[in-house]
Amino acid sequence: MHRTVRGLAARAARALSAAALLAACATSALAQEKVSYNMAWLPQGSSIGVMVAQERGFFRELGLEASIMRGYGGNRTANELDQGQFDFGYVDPISLVLNRANGGKIRMVGAINTRWPAGICFDTARHQPKTPADMKGLLLGGGSASPVHNVVPAWLAQNGLPKDSIRLLRMDPAVVDASLIEGKVDLAECWRGSNRAVTQKQANAAGVTLGWIEYSDFGLDAYGSGFATSEETLRKRPEVVKKFLRGAYRGYEFAMANPEQAADIMVKAFPATDRAVALAQIKDIADLLLDPQAKDKGLGYLREDRMRSTVQFVDKAFELNGKVKPQDIYTNDLLGGQ
Repeated sequence: MHRTVRGLAARAARALSAAALLAACATSALAQEKVSYNMAWLPQGSSIGVMVAQERGFFRELGLEASIMRGYGGNRTANELDQGQFDFGYVDPISLVLNRANGGKIRMVGAINTRWPAGICFDTARHQPKTPADMKGLLLGGGSASPVHNVVPAWLAQNGLPKDSIRLLRMDPAVVDASLIEGKVDLAECWRGSNRAVTQKQANAAGVTLGWIEYSDFGLDAYGSGFATSEETLRKRPEVVKKFLRGAYRGYEFAMANPEQAADIMVKAFPATDRAVALAQIKDIADLLLDPQAKDKGLGYLREDRMRSTVQFVDKAFELNGKVKPQDIYTNDLLGGQ
Protein backbone atom coordinates (compact mmCIF):
# COMPACT_ATOMS: atom_id res chain seq x y z
CA MET A 1 0.00 0.00 0.00
CA HIS A 2 2.74 2.44 0.98
CA ARG A 3 4.71 1.57 -2.17
CA THR A 4 1.60 2.21 -4.29
CA VAL A 5 1.04 5.59 -2.67
CA ARG A 6 4.70 6.47 -3.08
CA GLY A 7 4.55 5.38 -6.74
CA LEU A 8 1.48 7.47 -7.37
CA ALA A 9 3.14 10.44 -5.69
CA ALA A 10 6.27 10.00 -7.77
CA ARG A 11 4.29 9.83 -11.01
CA ALA A 12 2.32 12.89 -9.97
CA ALA A 13 5.55 14.75 -9.23
CA ARG A 14 6.99 13.80 -12.62
CA ALA A 15 3.79 14.91 -14.34
CA LEU A 16 3.88 18.23 -12.52
CA SER A 17 7.54 18.67 -13.43
CA ALA A 18 6.82 17.99 -17.09
CA ALA A 19 3.88 20.36 -17.02
CA ALA A 20 6.03 23.04 -15.43
CA LEU A 21 8.69 22.55 -18.12
CA LEU A 22 6.11 22.82 -20.89
CA ALA A 23 4.68 25.94 -19.27
CA ALA A 24 8.14 27.46 -19.04
CA CYS A 25 8.81 26.70 -22.70
CA ALA A 26 5.46 28.17 -23.68
CA THR A 27 6.14 31.28 -21.64
CA SER A 28 9.60 31.58 -23.22
CA ALA A 29 8.12 31.27 -26.71
CA LEU A 30 5.50 33.89 -25.94
CA ALA A 31 8.18 36.19 -24.55
CA GLN A 32 10.02 36.36 -27.89
CA GLU A 33 9.31 39.83 -29.21
CA LYS A 34 9.24 40.00 -32.99
CA VAL A 35 11.36 42.58 -34.79
CA SER A 36 11.88 43.14 -38.52
CA TYR A 37 15.11 44.15 -40.23
CA ASN A 38 15.51 45.54 -43.76
CA MET A 39 18.90 44.78 -45.36
CA ALA A 40 18.45 47.64 -47.89
CA TRP A 41 19.45 45.30 -50.72
CA LEU A 42 20.01 41.61 -51.42
CA PRO A 43 21.75 39.48 -48.76
CA GLN A 44 25.36 40.56 -48.42
CA GLY A 45 28.15 40.82 -45.88
CA SER A 46 26.97 44.16 -44.55
CA SER A 47 24.13 42.47 -42.62
CA ILE A 48 26.04 39.40 -41.44
CA GLY A 49 25.82 40.40 -37.77
CA VAL A 50 22.02 40.21 -37.83
CA MET A 51 22.08 36.86 -39.66
CA VAL A 52 24.54 35.38 -37.16
CA ALA A 53 22.59 36.73 -34.18
CA GLN A 54 19.43 35.07 -35.45
CA GLU A 55 21.04 31.73 -36.42
CA ARG A 56 23.14 31.29 -33.28
CA GLY A 57 20.40 32.31 -30.88
CA PHE A 58 21.89 35.61 -29.68
CA PHE A 59 18.58 37.37 -30.30
CA ARG A 60 16.62 34.51 -28.74
CA GLU A 61 18.65 34.79 -25.53
CA LEU A 62 17.58 38.42 -25.37
CA GLY A 63 13.92 37.64 -26.00
CA LEU A 64 13.86 38.67 -29.66
CA GLU A 65 12.93 36.92 -32.88
CA ALA A 66 14.09 38.73 -36.01
CA SER A 67 12.74 38.52 -39.54
CA ILE A 68 15.41 39.55 -42.06
CA MET A 69 14.09 40.99 -45.31
CA ARG A 70 15.71 42.09 -48.54
CA GLY A 71 15.48 45.77 -49.44
CA TYR A 72 15.35 47.92 -52.55
CA GLY A 73 17.91 50.64 -51.96
CA GLY A 74 18.81 53.13 -49.28
CA ASN A 75 16.18 55.78 -50.00
CA ARG A 76 13.33 53.30 -50.02
CA THR A 77 14.61 51.60 -46.86
CA ALA A 78 14.80 54.93 -45.03
CA ASN A 79 11.27 55.83 -46.10
CA GLU A 80 9.91 52.40 -45.13
CA LEU A 81 11.47 52.73 -41.67
CA ASP A 82 9.92 56.17 -41.30
CA GLN A 83 6.53 54.75 -42.29
CA GLY A 84 6.78 51.97 -39.70
CA GLN A 85 7.00 49.11 -42.20
CA PHE A 86 10.17 47.79 -40.53
CA ASP A 87 11.64 48.14 -37.05
CA PHE A 88 15.29 48.40 -38.08
CA GLY A 89 17.20 48.93 -41.30
CA TYR A 90 20.63 49.18 -42.86
CA VAL A 91 20.59 52.83 -43.90
CA ASP A 92 23.21 55.08 -45.42
CA PRO A 93 23.57 58.63 -44.06
CA ILE A 94 22.63 60.23 -47.38
CA SER A 95 19.26 58.49 -47.43
CA LEU A 96 18.77 59.26 -43.75
CA VAL A 97 19.56 62.96 -44.12
CA LEU A 98 17.32 63.28 -47.19
CA ASN A 99 14.51 61.56 -45.29
CA ARG A 100 14.90 64.04 -42.42
CA ALA A 101 15.06 66.96 -44.85
CA ASN A 102 11.67 65.88 -46.18
CA GLY A 103 10.09 65.68 -42.73
CA GLY A 104 11.01 62.09 -41.80
CA LYS A 105 11.84 61.02 -38.27
CA ILE A 106 14.50 58.31 -38.29
CA ARG A 107 17.88 58.16 -36.61
CA MET A 108 21.06 56.14 -36.91
CA VAL A 109 21.56 54.16 -33.71
CA GLY A 110 24.79 52.28 -34.47
CA ALA A 111 27.65 52.37 -36.98
CA ILE A 112 28.49 49.48 -39.29
CA ASN A 113 30.63 51.21 -41.92
CA THR A 114 32.68 53.51 -39.71
CA ARG A 115 34.10 55.19 -42.83
CA TRP A 116 32.65 55.73 -46.28
CA PRO A 117 32.89 52.28 -47.91
CA ALA A 118 32.68 53.30 -51.55
CA GLY A 119 35.22 53.93 -54.23
CA ILE A 120 35.74 53.93 -57.96
CA CYS A 121 36.85 50.73 -59.71
CA PHE A 122 38.73 50.45 -63.00
CA ASP A 123 40.49 47.96 -65.27
CA THR A 124 44.21 48.54 -64.71
CA ALA A 125 45.02 47.46 -68.28
CA ARG A 126 43.00 50.41 -69.57
CA HIS A 127 43.48 53.06 -66.90
CA GLN A 128 45.77 53.54 -63.90
CA PRO A 129 44.58 56.64 -62.03
CA LYS A 130 46.30 57.46 -58.76
CA THR A 131 44.32 60.57 -57.84
CA PRO A 132 40.92 62.09 -58.66
CA ALA A 133 42.61 64.38 -61.19
CA ASP A 134 43.82 61.36 -63.16
CA MET A 135 40.22 60.41 -63.96
CA LYS A 136 39.46 63.58 -65.90
CA GLY A 137 37.21 62.91 -68.88
CA LEU A 138 36.58 59.25 -68.02
CA LEU A 139 33.08 57.76 -67.98
CA LEU A 140 31.82 56.40 -64.65
CA GLY A 141 28.84 54.06 -64.52
CA GLY A 142 26.57 54.07 -61.49
CA GLY A 143 23.13 52.76 -60.59
CA SER A 144 20.29 54.99 -61.74
CA ALA A 145 19.25 55.82 -58.17
CA SER A 146 22.72 55.61 -56.63
CA PRO A 147 24.07 58.49 -54.53
CA VAL A 148 27.23 58.34 -56.67
CA HIS A 149 25.69 60.92 -59.03
CA ASN A 150 25.69 63.51 -56.27
CA VAL A 151 28.66 62.23 -54.28
CA VAL A 152 31.22 62.33 -57.10
CA PRO A 153 30.66 65.99 -58.12
CA ALA A 154 30.83 67.10 -54.48
CA TRP A 155 33.92 64.96 -53.89
CA LEU A 156 35.63 66.40 -56.98
CA ALA A 157 34.91 69.94 -55.80
CA GLN A 158 36.30 69.01 -52.38
CA ASN A 159 39.51 68.08 -54.17
CA GLY A 160 39.67 71.37 -56.09
CA LEU A 161 38.47 69.90 -59.39
CA PRO A 162 35.56 70.83 -61.68
CA LYS A 163 32.41 68.95 -60.68
CA ASP A 164 32.07 67.53 -64.19
CA SER A 165 35.66 66.39 -64.68
CA ILE A 166 34.40 62.80 -64.40
CA ARG A 167 31.49 62.02 -66.72
CA LEU A 168 28.62 60.19 -65.04
CA LEU A 169 26.27 57.66 -66.61
CA ARG A 170 23.07 56.45 -64.96
CA MET A 171 22.65 52.72 -65.50
CA ASP A 172 20.57 49.75 -64.44
CA PRO A 173 22.37 48.59 -61.26
CA ALA A 174 22.36 45.01 -62.57
CA VAL A 175 24.70 45.85 -65.45
CA VAL A 176 27.18 48.25 -63.85
CA ASP A 177 29.76 45.59 -62.86
CA ALA A 178 29.64 43.74 -66.18
CA SER A 179 29.85 47.02 -68.12
CA LEU A 180 33.15 47.83 -66.45
CA ILE A 181 34.60 44.38 -67.10
CA GLU A 182 33.49 44.52 -70.74
CA GLY A 183 34.99 47.98 -71.23
CA LYS A 184 31.70 49.74 -71.90
CA VAL A 185 32.50 52.27 -69.17
CA ASP A 186 35.91 53.41 -67.92
CA LEU A 187 35.01 53.46 -64.24
CA ALA A 188 32.31 52.01 -62.00
CA GLU A 189 31.04 52.62 -58.51
CA CYS A 190 32.35 49.99 -56.09
CA TRP A 191 31.17 49.40 -52.54
CA ARG A 192 33.11 47.41 -49.98
CA GLY A 193 31.02 44.78 -48.23
CA SER A 194 28.74 44.83 -51.26
CA ASN A 195 29.28 44.92 -55.04
CA ARG A 196 33.07 45.22 -55.05
CA ALA A 197 33.37 41.52 -54.25
CA VAL A 198 30.98 40.75 -57.13
CA THR A 199 33.00 42.94 -59.51
CA GLN A 200 36.21 41.27 -58.34
CA LYS A 201 34.76 37.82 -59.09
CA GLN A 202 33.74 38.89 -62.59
CA ALA A 203 37.15 40.47 -63.15
CA ASN A 204 38.93 37.29 -62.09
CA ALA A 205 36.81 35.21 -64.48
CA ALA A 206 37.59 37.59 -67.36
CA GLY A 207 41.30 37.87 -66.61
CA VAL A 208 40.93 41.54 -65.70
CA THR A 209 43.01 43.13 -62.95
CA LEU A 210 40.78 45.38 -60.90
CA GLY A 211 42.01 48.58 -59.31
CA TRP A 212 40.19 51.18 -57.26
CA ILE A 213 40.44 54.55 -55.59
CA GLU A 214 38.53 55.05 -52.36
CA TYR A 215 36.81 58.36 -51.65
CA SER A 216 37.97 58.23 -48.03
CA ASP A 217 41.59 58.36 -49.18
CA PHE A 218 40.91 61.73 -50.81
CA GLY A 219 39.06 63.85 -48.29
CA LEU A 220 35.67 62.19 -47.78
CA ASP A 221 35.47 61.87 -43.99
CA ALA A 222 32.03 60.32 -43.59
CA TYR A 223 30.16 57.38 -42.15
CA GLY A 224 28.68 54.75 -44.39
CA SER A 225 25.54 52.75 -43.62
CA GLY A 226 24.57 51.71 -40.12
CA PHE A 227 21.58 50.62 -38.08
CA ALA A 228 18.65 53.03 -38.13
CA THR A 229 15.20 53.07 -36.60
CA SER A 230 12.32 55.49 -36.22
CA GLU A 231 11.96 57.98 -33.41
CA GLU A 232 8.65 56.33 -32.58
CA THR A 233 10.44 53.02 -31.99
CA LEU A 234 13.06 54.80 -29.89
CA ARG A 235 10.33 56.37 -27.80
CA LYS A 236 8.04 53.36 -27.40
CA ARG A 237 10.46 50.41 -27.43
CA PRO A 238 13.89 51.57 -26.20
CA GLU A 239 14.66 48.25 -24.49
CA VAL A 240 13.97 46.38 -27.73
CA VAL A 241 16.38 48.69 -29.56
CA LYS A 242 19.04 48.04 -26.94
CA LYS A 243 18.56 44.28 -27.20
CA PHE A 244 18.62 44.32 -30.99
CA LEU A 245 21.88 46.27 -31.07
CA ARG A 246 23.44 44.09 -28.38
CA GLY A 247 22.58 40.89 -30.24
CA ALA A 248 23.55 42.22 -33.67
CA TYR A 249 26.97 43.51 -32.60
CA ARG A 250 27.61 40.20 -30.85
CA GLY A 251 26.86 38.66 -34.23
CA TYR A 252 29.39 40.94 -35.92
CA GLU A 253 32.00 40.04 -33.32
CA PHE A 254 31.42 36.36 -34.07
CA ALA A 255 31.70 37.00 -37.82
CA MET A 256 34.93 38.94 -37.38
CA ALA A 257 36.46 36.07 -35.41
CA ASN A 258 34.95 33.29 -37.55
CA PRO A 259 34.47 34.56 -41.13
CA GLU A 260 34.27 31.06 -42.64
CA GLN A 261 31.50 30.01 -40.25
CA ALA A 262 29.74 33.30 -40.82
CA ALA A 263 29.79 32.70 -44.58
CA ASP A 264 28.23 29.26 -43.99
CA ILE A 265 25.50 30.87 -41.88
CA MET A 266 24.76 33.35 -44.65
CA VAL A 267 24.49 30.62 -47.27
CA LYS A 268 22.26 28.57 -44.98
CA ALA A 269 19.93 31.53 -44.48
CA PHE A 270 19.98 32.54 -48.14
CA PRO A 271 20.91 29.50 -50.29
CA ALA A 272 21.25 31.48 -53.52
CA THR A 273 24.24 33.34 -52.02
CA ASP A 274 27.65 32.86 -53.64
CA ARG A 275 29.78 31.73 -50.70
CA ALA A 276 33.08 33.13 -52.02
CA VAL A 277 31.51 36.54 -52.58
CA ALA A 278 29.88 36.40 -49.14
CA LEU A 279 33.20 35.60 -47.49
CA ALA A 280 34.92 38.53 -49.22
CA GLN A 281 32.10 40.86 -48.15
CA ILE A 282 32.27 39.63 -44.55
CA LYS A 283 36.02 40.32 -44.43
CA ASP A 284 35.40 43.81 -45.82
CA ILE A 285 32.79 44.54 -43.17
CA ALA A 286 35.10 43.25 -40.42
CA ASP A 287 37.57 45.96 -41.44
CA LEU A 288 34.95 48.69 -41.83
CA LEU A 289 33.41 47.98 -38.40
CA LEU A 290 36.54 48.99 -36.54
CA ASP A 291 37.21 52.65 -35.86
CA PRO A 292 40.68 53.09 -34.32
CA GLN A 293 39.65 56.48 -32.94
CA ALA A 294 36.70 55.00 -31.03
CA LYS A 295 37.99 51.55 -30.11
CA ASP A 296 37.45 52.17 -26.41
CA LYS A 297 33.75 52.88 -27.04
CA GLY A 298 32.87 49.46 -28.46
CA LEU A 299 31.32 48.49 -31.79
CA GLY A 300 28.70 50.80 -33.20
CA TYR A 301 29.76 54.05 -31.55
CA LEU A 302 29.11 57.13 -33.69
CA ARG A 303 31.67 59.91 -33.30
CA GLU A 304 30.36 63.46 -33.15
CA ASP A 305 33.16 64.85 -35.35
CA ARG A 306 32.69 62.33 -38.15
CA MET A 307 28.92 62.61 -38.01
CA ARG A 308 29.23 66.38 -38.32
CA SER A 309 31.56 65.96 -41.31
CA THR A 310 29.11 63.48 -42.85
CA VAL A 311 26.16 65.85 -42.59
CA GLN A 312 28.22 68.75 -43.95
CA PHE A 313 29.22 66.71 -47.00
CA VAL A 314 25.65 65.57 -47.68
CA ASP A 315 24.44 69.14 -47.22
CA LYS A 316 26.80 70.37 -49.94
CA ALA A 317 26.23 67.43 -52.28
CA PHE A 318 22.44 67.87 -52.21
CA GLU A 319 22.29 71.64 -51.57
CA LEU A 320 20.21 71.32 -48.40
CA ASN A 321 21.34 74.69 -47.01
CA GLY A 322 21.74 73.49 -43.43
CA LYS A 323 18.22 72.08 -43.19
CA VAL A 324 19.37 69.03 -41.21
CA LYS A 325 21.58 69.26 -38.11
CA PRO A 326 24.02 66.48 -37.08
CA GLN A 327 22.37 66.06 -33.67
CA ASP A 328 19.05 65.31 -35.40
CA ILE A 329 20.15 62.16 -37.15
CA TYR A 330 21.89 59.90 -34.63
CA THR A 331 22.15 58.76 -31.03
CA ASN A 332 24.54 56.55 -29.07
CA ASP A 333 22.16 56.24 -26.13
CA LEU A 334 20.95 52.72 -26.99
CA LEU A 335 24.35 51.07 -27.44
CA GLY A 336 25.55 48.70 -24.75
CA GLY A 337 22.05 47.96 -23.49
CA GLN A 338 21.34 44.79 -21.52
